[in-house]
Amino acid sequence: MTGPATIFDRPNTYIGKPEPRADAARLLQGRGRYVDDLNLPRMVHAAFVRSPHAHARIRAIDVTEARAAPGVLAVYTGADIAAEVTPYVGTLTHMAGLRSAPQYPLAVDVARWQGEPLVMVVARSRAQAEDACDLIDADLEELEAVCDQETALSPDSPLIHEEFGSNLAWERLVEAGDVDTAFAAPGVTVVERTFRFGRHTGVTLESRGTVCDYDPSENQLTMYYSGQAPHMMQVILSKHLGLPEEDVRVISNDVGGSFGIKIHTYGDEIAAAVAARMLRRPVKFIADRMESFMTDIHARDHVVTARIGVTAEGNIVGIDMDDLTGIGPFSMYPRTSAIECNQVLNLTGAPYALQNYRARGRVVFQNKMLMCQYRAVGHPIAMAVADGLLEEAGRAIGMDPVALRKKNLMADDSYPRQSASGMKLDDLSHQKAITKLTEIMDYDALRTDQAEARKRGVYRGIGLVSMVEVTNPSPMFYGIGGAPIASQDGATARLDAGGALHVASSITEQGQGTNAILAQIAAGVFGVPIDRVRVTTGDTRNVPYGGGTWASRGAGIGGEAMLQAAHALRDQVLEVAGTLLQTTPEALDIRDGNVVDAGTGAERMTLADLARTVYYRGNELPSDTKPELIATRHYRVTDFPFVFTNGAMAAHVEVDIETGFVKVLHFWAVEDCGRVINPMLVDEQVRGGVVQGIGGALYEECLYSPEGQLLNTTMADYIVPMAAEMPDITVAHIETPSKTSVLGAKGAGEAGTGGAPAAILNAVNDALSPLGASLWQMPMTPQRVLTALSEG
Repeated sequence: MTGPATIFDRPNTYIGKPEPRADAARLLQGRGRYVDDLNLPRMVHAAFVRSPHAHARIRAIDVTEARAAPGVLAVYTGADIAAEVTPYVGTLTHMAGLRSAPQYPLAVDVARWQGEPLVMVVARSRAQAEDACDLIDADLEELEAVCDQETALSPDSPLIHEEFGSNLAWERLVEAGDVDTAFAAPGVTVVERTFRFGRHTGVTLESRGTVCDYDPSENQLTMYYSGQAPHMMQVILSKHLGLPEEDVRVISNDVGGSFGIKIHTYGDEIAAAVAARMLRRPVKFIADRMESFMTDIHARDHVVTARIGVTAEGNIVGIDMDDLTGIGPFSMYPRTSAIECNQVLNLTGAPYALQNYRARGRVVFQNKMLMCQYRAVGHPIAMAVADGLLEEAGRAIGMDPVALRKKNLMADDSYPRQSASGMKLDDLSHQKAITKLTEIMDYDALRTDQAEARKRGVYRGIGLVSMVEVTNPSPMFYGIGGAPIASQDGATARLDAGGALHVASSITEQGQGTNAILAQIAAGVFGVPIDRVRVTTGDTRNVPYGGGTWASRGAGIGGEAMLQAAHALRDQVLEVAGTLLQTTPEALDIRDGNVVDAGTGAERMTLADLARTVYYRGNELPSDTKPELIATRHYRVTDFPFVFTNGAMAAHVEVDIETGFVKVLHFWAVEDCGRVINPMLVDEQVRGGVVQGIGGALYEECLYSPEGQLLNTTMADYIVPMAAEMPDITVAHIETPSKTSVLGAKGAGEAGTGGAPAAILNAVNDALSPLGASLWQMPMTPQRVLTALSEG
């Protein structure tokens, strides 16, 4: 067996190489298999009547005309669906005090956000279903809505759930050291700012959708699912529809983007499964773009007041913060809407050697769409607060932000250690990252250019961020909370009779290249050309059990499981080869699809010959040889709640002080995601994340009226960065492999989204600083820039 130390030096390794994605040609030729491409026999279509009010009591619903409409097979109210499914509650046992009310797929008695489904119509076509929806008369009594999280806890604020006595969903306090004493010490400068982070959502190319098919002959439900966690959905459907888990199959084929949006329980999708069972035929529901804006989970929505204290020499003495988060009327099931606030408390200031830290988080109910986990959960808030305060403190004491960071970032040789909030950290490289960042961006030259531009009345800014990213969560994260979410992942590797390698993984493919990296790992570790590897993901019937894709865990957890399975299969093959060739397994190796002499590389036999002997000519093997040409392995992180990635990023922007427009001129990212499996895919993940971060920083916001009406539900009104808004993005790497696995991979999928907003915030404020202005609200729209300038 090849030892772990030499896995990455094998002659035919693919790990670390920029291999093209095997599925790229298929997708580019329009041969993707998305949910809306399915057209099953006897399939019918669902559409929903949704609440026009943010808060309303349901007095009565008249569906008589709709039931008689052309093509309509069924009309279901909230009570009809509730009779067929048990309610769900979005709490976790390890988040002490978190509360949320029971929730049904459709509203029963009270609607609590604009867009909440009230009635489901099932018809032979989507058009007929929508026409019938227009015939439904819903008698609704509009109630006062709670929309502003800053007033949600006021004694005179209406209660969204009267049984709770307040609109508080959860509260947590983190304390380390003595912040007040540290801030009161002589020579300490304290800087305080209030940050506002607007709601935004993930705009996926493929909107949410499902086709649910029930087979009454075997009492089996199949859900075709545009989502990230098939086994999680299998458990949810089993539990709440009362089906044996083995009789629920969830299939996630091609997924046109997820970003965390498609990892939650949505009432319209559960209702489609209920309708399929009641009607005994396939039911399709595909959200249109307006429905997506109204009903896909939203993210962020934080108001943070925070302080930082620094000495004249630039030592950070402490951070003190208060985070108020709005989550909508329920905590989202099953992962909960308190996780983002919890991440903010855990991660703010995490890269810095802090002794004193205090952070309070309060999560409140509102009459808006539910807020929950979206790409880089909590990271943009945590990084913007800490590094925004840091750069503002640097201006206050006259210290360069790079020098300030280098003075306070954790030393690269100081691990393992804990952050001020108690997070266990290891294998990080903050000092190397900031040094490499300033080199690749030519920091000093940019500062010189900035000074020259200001003389011409051109206001450019340079902003940086030093960050951590939570990746590879362990069973300590969700396993203890009670949610049906596996923190392990599984992989199977099988040699077929022709010498090809078939692998299956519980990690899902959503466009990020999961299948490509699994093939690279399996091919390199086992020893076959990558074009002889076939990958299966996204089908609960055909892949090992596991968590799916979320929290940047695909390479680190799913990849390690694949490495172990490929290793185990390699051992099996070499044992059989040793028997056939009358030598020891240690004297042999597998390279390019052949069993070879380990020392000389001379070919001894092909894998196809070996496999055919095992499968077809077992009589040629000794009777005590029992070959297994298939291996399954599972992997989970132990000892650490998370494996942390770190990085350093910088933005160069120009602010037009006449119009308020911000242009990102260039962006740099230095990422340490452990071992890089495919540099091309990792770089594009970082770039894609940066673009989403630019969206949150400058453009994207779900705008509500004071009454809780969502105002921008089209792509004409909800602004996302497009080609013209994408700057050149330079990506560089440091590789500090994680010691938690042989593969050593961390995660890279969310870093850009987590770090870019902070870097851009700092760059904008750096540009505005000569004018005495600053801006602490995202997105930093032209109007807000001009307002900041007028108040400066």
